[in-house]
Amino acid sequence: MAKVVLEFEKPIFELEQKIEEIKTLSDNVDVSDEVKTLEKKVSQLRENIFSNLTRWQRVQLARHPERPYTLDYIQNMTTDFVELHGDRAFGDDKAIVGGFAKLGDQPVMIIGHQKGRDTKSNLYRNFGMPNPEGYRKALRLMKLAVKFNRPIITMLDTPGAYPGLEAEERGQAEAIARNLFEMSHFPVPIIVVIIGEGASGGALGIGVGDRILMLENTWYSVIAPESCSSILWKSWEFKEQAAEALRLTPPDLLEQKIVDLIIPEPQGGAHRNPQQAAMILKDALLDELKTLRKLKPEKLVERRIEKFCNMGAWNE
Repeated sequence: MAKVVLEFEKPIFELEQKIEEIKTLSDNVDVSDEVKTLEKKVSQLRENIFSNLTRWQRVQLARHPERPYTLDYIQNMTTDFVELHGDRAFGDDKAIVGGFAKLGDQPVMIIGHQKGRDTKSNLYRNFGMPNPEGYRKALRLMKLAVKFNRPIITMLDTPGAYPGLEAEERGQAEAIARNLFEMSHFPVPIIVVIIGEGASGGALGIGVGDRILMLENTWYSVIAPESCSSILWKSWEFKEQAAEALRLTPPDLLEQKIVDLIIPEPQGGAHRNPQQAAMILKDALLDELKTLRKLKPEKLVERRIEKFCNMGAWNE
C-alpha cells in the first residue's frame, strides 16, 4: 500500500524524502552533519504542526488508513487473546471483534470496532460499520465477562452503525438501545477507549463505561462533520466549519466532562509508531483498572449511571 500523506503533513514528508535522498546518494561522502540538521528541522516542524492542529485535521488523523485498529492494539498490548464469534441468533459480524485476553497480568474481555486496510478487507469488515448482530455479539461477550468477573475494555472506531435496510429489519436501534441499558448495569469495571472515529450511536452502542478515554487524535460526536455540513449548508464543502462547531476533539470533550482522560500519541500520530501507541495505552488502562478494581460492584454501577445522567446538564 502506498504511503498516505495528509495535506498538512506534506512539508514533513518532503523533508523526510530529502533526508533519504541524501543518505542514498552520499556514497562515501560524510553527510552526517547535514542529515542531523535536517532531522532536527523535521522534529521541530512536526512538533509545530501537531501542536496546532485544527479540529478538522484531527478528524483526518482519526481516519488515517495506516492508523492502528482494534486488532492491532490487541496484538501489541495483550497476550493470550482468544477471539470469540457470533451472536448466537443471526451470525458473526466482522465489524466488531472481541474476546478474552491478558493485559499485563490482568485477564480482561476486550471488544472493539474493526476496519479494513484495503478494499477487500474493508468489504469484509463492512468499513467498520456494525450490523445489529455485531452489537448482540458484543453484548454476549460482555455477559461472559460478567459471568467470569472480568473487566471489560471497549475500543471505539466506527463511522457509524450500518444504515442499510437489512440492519433496520433486524433491529439496529433495539440492539444499540439494549447495549446502553445492559452496559449501565454490569457489575464489573468497564473502560471505553476512542481509538479513531467515534460516530453517533454506532460508537455509543459499546460506549457506556466507568471511564471514557480518548486517544489524542480522535473524535467523538453525534454526527460526522460532512453529514452535519450537508444538513446545515446543503453541501459537504463546509465540513471544516462543521467540525469547529461540533467541538468533537478530545480537549473539547474533556472540558465538557464527556470523557475523563486524553491519552497522548507518538509525535505525528499513532500511525507513526503503533507499538509505542499501544504501550502508552496499555499503561493508561492498567492504571485505570487498578483504581476501578478497588470499588465494590454496586458502587461501580451507581457511579456509572450517575456519570451519564450528569452529561448535558447545564445551569444558566
